[in-house]
Parts: sequence; structure tokens; C-alpha cells
Amino acid sequence: MSEYQGRTRSMSAHHVQQLPPRSVAIVLGTRPEIIKLAHVIRLLGPAATVVHTGQHYDRGLSETFFEAFGLGEPDAYLGVGGMTRGGQIGSAVSALDEYLGKHRPRAVVVQGDTNAALAGGIAANARELPLVHVEAGLRSYDRRMPEEHNRVLIDHLGDLLCAPTGVAEKNLLEEGIPDVRIRVTGNTVVEAVRELLPDQSERNSLLTRFGLKSGEFILSTFHRPENVDDPERFAIILTQLAALDLPVILPLHPRSLAKAGENRMTQLLDGIQVIEPIGYREFLGLGAESAFLISDSGGVQEEVSVYKRSVIVVRRSTERPEVLGTFAELVEPGPAISALAQSWSNDVKQLHSRIADEPSPYGDGSASNQIVNEIGALVGGA
Repeated sequence: MSEYQGRTRSMSAHHVQQLPPRSVAIVLGTRPEIIKLAHVIRLLGPAATVVHTGQHYDRGLSETFFEAFGLGEPDAYLGVGGMTRGGQIGSAVSALDEYLGKHRPRAVVVQGDTNAALAGGIAANARELPLVHVEAGLRSYDRRMPEEHNRVLIDHLGDLLCAPTGVAEKNLLEEGIPDVRIRVTGNTVVEAVRELLPDQSERNSLLTRFGLKSGEFILSTFHRPENVDDPERFAIILTQLAALDLPVILPLHPRSLAKAGENRMTQLLDGIQVIEPIGYREFLGLGAESAFLISDSGGVQEEVSVYKRSVIVVRRSTERPEVLGTFAELVEPGPAISALAQSWSNDVKQLHSRIADEPSPYGDGSASNQIVNEIGALVGGA
């Protein structure tokens, strides 16, 4: 385990000034966690100490996300990437146990359903430290998803469960979790998207860069193992994308590209505009200028509700039912993709106007403030 001091974080919220420096450990390990926790980290200021497990172990890519939100480097980096799921969780728990035993924060904060979040929850429990779970209560009820097991375990370990919606709160209550441990705060993704969404000038530059016209292309992304690790499903998805009337731009992760090569599917990419992975800000900008999106990403389902676009979700299940029927439609790989995409393509203006005034189910952008207030109440002052 290597440790290094992060740059000073500015104190942005008056209500946390009584929290001692380095009293709240923020455990994360993937880029989506950085996005969702960035505002919480900034509001906590010197009270926050950030521990990166290394689950997404390409340090350079993670660092660009810290820089995008104006954060310093993590305070500790555990380097547990590149292992099996069990190896990651076990190694991270061991390293976090050592870190938490040495530094003794007053609380541990995790977000979502990653291996890093579960490791943080187990380590906090082992050290008898209060555990805060940001984005608690999401359920797909699909036991084939490793993330489903992670999020259920974290919620039952947690002392403060910050549910993004009333649906998530209901899920927790139905599992017998006392309501005294639950707070409905909204989702911090709203703040993240509002901060990083490029202005119109920058979005126009993105369109020029990729040779696209506003509202006349589809933005797509696929990364989930249920899709890219299944040759038959992945081939069906790529075939459907290539057959669409509107141009499809697909930022493809190297892992997904390698899977296509391994399974002799690279020719299926010929009808798709495949590009290198792009930054979060760029992806938001293209999403906001697209006709609509086709994706298997959980985060995209939330983000479109902020910048008002629709997404075809190609998955077996979703833990975000709040957007179904408004911003999102769930389909399995197959003709349903092209049928729905064609229907939407026939009248893009109507598609956009239908949801233009639809409120995001994830709150008004105050989630991070609410979460930090709740952390302060949980751990107390100096």
C-alpha cells in the first residue's frame, strides 16, 4: 500500500467546519465513483481523506477525473486493480483495514455498488466505524449481476443510507432496514452533470471535431460483461447499431474492442463510427447534442434526465426504474433495438420536446449538500 498527501481542498460548506481534518474517509475505486463523490469531497474540505483502491487501475485516466472536478490527488492509493473480483475485494479489505486502523476516521463513505465500495463497507464494519452509503437502495432484483450482491451487502452494513429516490427508500424499507438509517437525498449525478456539461460553443466544437450534426446522430456505449463478454449478444448489438439510419458514434473501450477481435467481429464495426474513449465532459457534450443514446450504462440512464435526452437501455434488467417510460426504455439485444430506434428517429423533434420539461427523478442538485449535512450529524463536531 502506497500513501501520498493530496493537495489542499477548499472548504465550501459552512456546516462542516466543525469536523476535524481527515475525519471522514472517502473510499472509491472507479471513475463513476469519482464523478458521484466529487462534490461531497469538496464540501467536506479538509475533513475528507480520499482512499483510492485502484479498481480502475489506469492511474492516468482516474487522475483526469480528479482534475476535471478540481480535486487534489487521493490521499492514499492501494493498487488492487487487475485481479479477480474476489481478489480485488479481499486485497482491498486487507489494505483498508490497515489504513483505517492507523488513521481512525470518524466515518467511512462509499458510493454505489463496486468492489471498492463493498471492500470499504466490510473494512469499516470490521473496525466498528460508521458507514455512509451514497446512492443506497438501488435494486435490479437480478442476482446474475455481481453489482446487485455488492449493493445489498453494503446497504445492510450501512449506518447512514443516502437513497437517491423514494423508490430506493422503499426498496430498503422492504428489506427490513429501519427508516432511522435512511435519508432520501437525491443523486449527486445532478451536480456533476450541471458542472461539467459543456456550453453550446464547446459542444459545437465537438460536433465539428467528429463530423456530426446536432440531433442527427446516435451516441452509443457498451461495456457491461453481460453484453460484451457474450459473443452472440455483442454481435447482435453491433449488427443492430450498424443497420440504423442515423450515424452511430461509439466510443469503444479497449477491452470491448479486444473482445470484438477475439470473437472475429471487427467487420461488424464497419458501419459504426468507432472512436477512442473520450472524457466525461466530452461524452456529456455529445450526449446533449445527440438525437438519442443507446447504451448499457447505469450512469447514462441518470445523466440523460439532467440534459434531457432519451436512451435505449440494452440490458436484461435495470436498477434505475425511475427513468423508464420517460427518459429510458429497456430492451433486450435483437430487433427491438432497431425498431425502437427507428421509431424515435422518425420524429426527433417530438422525442426531444416530449421530455424537455420532464423533471429529473434524481433531485434538484442539492444531494451533496444534504449528504454532507447528514455526515456532520452522524459524526458530530470537533
